[in-house]
Amino acid sequence: MRALQLITPGEPLEMREVADPIPGGDEVVIDVKAAGICSSDAHYREGFPQVGPLPLTLGHEVAGVVAAVGPEVAAFTPSDRVCVHYQVGCGRCEYCERRLEMFCPDGRMIGNGRPGGYAEQIMVPERNVIAIPGAVPVEHAAVMMCSSATSLHALRKGRVGAGETVAVFGVGGLGMSAIQLAFIAGAAQVFAVDIKQAKLDAAADLGAIPVDANGDPVAEILAAGGCDVAIDLVGSATVMRQCLDSLAPMGRAVAVGLTADTMAIGPYTDLVSGESEVIGTSDHTVGEIVELLGLAADGRLDLDRVVQRTVPLEEAAVNAALDDLVHFGDTIRTVIAM
Repeated sequence: MRALQLITPGEPLEMREVADPIPGGDEVVIDVKAAGICSSDAHYREGFPQVGPLPLTLGHEVAGVVAAVGPEVAAFTPSDRVCVHYQVGCGRCEYCERRLEMFCPDGRMIGNGRPGGYAEQIMVPERNVIAIPGAVPVEHAAVMMCSSATSLHALRKGRVGAGETVAVFGVGGLGMSAIQLAFIAGAAQVFAVDIKQAKLDAAADLGAIPVDANGDPVAEILAAGGCDVAIDLVGSATVMRQCLDSLAPMGRAVAVGLTADTMAIGPYTDLVSGESEVIGTSDHTVGEIVELLGLAADGRLDLDRVVQRTVPLEEAAVNAALDDLVHFGDTIRTVIAM
């Protein structure tokens, strides 16, 4: 089968022919129908964080149709529409038993430590496969596997409550979901911070207050009273600093984006004086994915504005989409459609 792989960090992905997966035990082979192109994939291609072993098929936002199952699979049969929880754990440790596979010491993420979905097929254990409700398009289900689920997990870690104010820094695939999910969680107002006017306009259509990051977003948010929760979806020490500086008393700044940057924190000035919190968040849980699929099936989570473009499984098209992410382009989410 064809698979688009990272061969050398810093170089474009290359199309390779790889062996077709053959399921055994509890494994499920899925014909990939949609694979989201995420900012994390652009980071992996550039070399941080390092992924492997190389060559590696990227792609962790995956949905499709079951093609074949191993003899121990009970819940799925060929032709079922499914999506993939990207953290594949050992299934036996304390964290896997609690469905916190992101902390499994032997866990590997698809498209990061094991073959991902930029391919015609992918194989994962049955416990990583989730049925897609009939009302949810496969392209939407794919991007929920990271952009929506990671945003929901970040908001949960930030403990967004009724009547609170949220600031979303970075209005890409994660940000557009985060805005909607913050309102669903009961937020009274949501600031959407970005450098791109097209993304700010899209955020405003969802009811958010647009804030142009080319100006002074911290001053603008503080002038409105500050925020209770600020989420860095960009992955930047500068942006994380802005999140912390935008907080009202007892506010929470949540770090989500990937970066090698570091930042200084003053224990008194940044934390003690305002009882502020800095919170890290990693990935999401299977339960949150199921919840999101239900919200989408009920029409409460609208991803029409998120999935703005589809491309084929071809080198030039996918590398161009990754380039667009590196240069902070206008497109919110591009999906490989097959």
